Amino acid sequence: MANTENRKRLAKAWLADVPTDKVFWCQDGRVLKNLGELAVALRQMSADTYLYHANAQKNDFSKWIKDVLGDETLAKDLQKVSNNHAAAQKVEARVSWLRARA
Repeated sequence: MANTENRKRLAKAWLADVPTDKVFWCQDGRVLKNLGELAVALRQMSADTYLYHANAQKNDFSKWIKDVLGDETLAKDLQKVSNNHAAAQKVEARVSWLRARA
């Protein structure tokens, strides 16, 4: 029972807005507060904006998810994709999975 409650609490935390000082500042001016907003932004952003944040040298999205949210699984999944649409699919799938458990 306690394990189920811990999973629910973790799922809710990963779906919630992050503190103001931990938001993701996107190169195109968007400010993202949670995974749902990230999924929408990834769907809408230009390829140039995506590549500014995710390229061979870095992946700001993955880093934010790992360091701020603590979701290492999604962070690793995002390191494996090469464009914003594939990244959006990964984030959307994770959001759906988390909502089913929250």
